[in-house]
Amino acid sequence: MGYSGQAFSLRGEKSRYVLPPAFRKPVTESSGGRILCIAKHERWNCLTGFGLSRRGELEIQIDREEERALRLGRDFDRDLRAMQLYGFSQLPFDASGRFVMPDHLTELGCLEKGVFFQGAGSFFMLWSPVELYKMGEGWEPAQAACRQLEIENETKGKKA
Repeated sequence: MGYSGQAFSLRGEKSRYVLPPAFRKPVTESSGGRILCIAKHERWNCLTGFGLSRRGELEIQIDREEERALRLGRDFDRDLRAMQLYGFSQLPFDASGRFVMPDHLTELGCLEKGVFFQGAGSFFMLWSPVELYKMGEGWEPAQAACRQLEIENETKGKKA
């Protein structure tokens, strides 16, 4: 299951967002239904999204990270890492992709009026434009796409 591309969703009433079609179909197929998994990214001020099938990869990821840490002589807290990876929220969404973002995730993702979706292979990122624009070198393509999509969505919102 791979996630690619970019999209944008304005925050609606009651903290509702829309999971874009390009991400909705893979999440639905991965979850065997309309369940979106969201967690805080471990390093950046954004969230990650994925379908339930990724659960099966998490233990393998922890094993790989632990092995690497041992090989490099670094400390590794397996319990902390498991809590970080398995601490995702499962959010239902309707056929149109609408879902309610819980307040704790809105706060963790620094989300205000909109969210930028960026595909990243086995997951996708949900960015506050403000936080994405703070990222340094290498983020220019995502920042440019976010700027364009943010303008397009704000323009649509004003016409509605």
